Amino acid sequence: MAPRAYWKGTLKLSLVSCPVVLYPATTAAEKTRFHMINRETGNRLKQQMIDAETGDVVESDQKGRGYELRKGKYVEIEPEELEAVQIESNHTIDIESFVPSDEIDQRYLNHPYYIAPDGKAAVDAFAVIRDAMKDQDRVALAKIVLTNREHIIAIEPLGKGLLGTTLRFPYELRDEDQFFDDIKSPKITKDMVELAGHILQTKTSHFDPSKFKDDYETALKALVKRKASGKTIELPEPEEKPSNVVSLMDALKQSLTGRGGKKTAAKSHARRASGRTGAAKKTHRSTARQRKAG
Repeated sequence: MAPRAYWKGTLKLSLVSCPVVLYPATTAAEKTRFHMINRETGNRLKQQMIDAETGDVVESDQKGRGYELRKGKYVEIEPEELEAVQIESNHTIDIESFVPSDEIDQRYLNHPYYIAPDGKAAVDAFAVIRDAMKDQDRVALAKIVLTNREHIIAIEPLGKGLLGTTLRFPYELRDEDQFFDDIKSPKITKDMVELAGHILQTKTSHFDPSKFKDDYETALKALVKRKASGKTIELPEPEEKPSNVVSLMDALKQSLTGRGGKKTAAKSHARRASGRTGAAKKTHRSTARQRKAG
């Protein structure tokens, strides 16, 4: 049984429209969560708002919203003033354009939603829009209002339905240059790059999320189960970190030969590398003899 719809409205493509519903595509319901409790009574704790300067508890009717203009100086914004700038949702997803999917920078992807037709009468129009998008192999861009804020949403076919993913605005992304500018450009030998390439080939696979295992979540559930049954929790011994320093080339070779059945590739690469070195030495000796004879 499908969960309660998060949003209901109309999907429009020019003059074609159909009622649709949005469901969050992700959930955190299965994650292990903890509450703050009183160690002495075992009762759950509740949070209170405290005045940062006086330390007094602030009642709900005293709470307000303020924007910090400078350190410790706030301008208070009234609820009705916020309502004046809020965008009223017309509950319409109006497709504005279609773009190639590979042009969407993945950093802009935010929250995914499943989009389904709302009622039997909407199925035909929904199928027309969905199948037309499949034929074009493009992603639709539209605007949608969620929780009083306007979002750009990217829509693409997914099975019998549609997948809508809200996108971040440019001001929400940090400029990568401030993190990458200081990265040096060392001189890496061709042999190192080729060895790393061989390692990549040994790890070639296909995307299969069913293989993703949340080991920490599994350990948390086991911990809670053991503690609830009254068993003692034994702390593991801290692992000693290796102190030996291995050169980058040695680390690459060990990474390749350390995987069973991959030694041949390493030997083959080593032979090619030594062959190139030997050829270079022969050329050098031949050149030296010619100079000496001359």
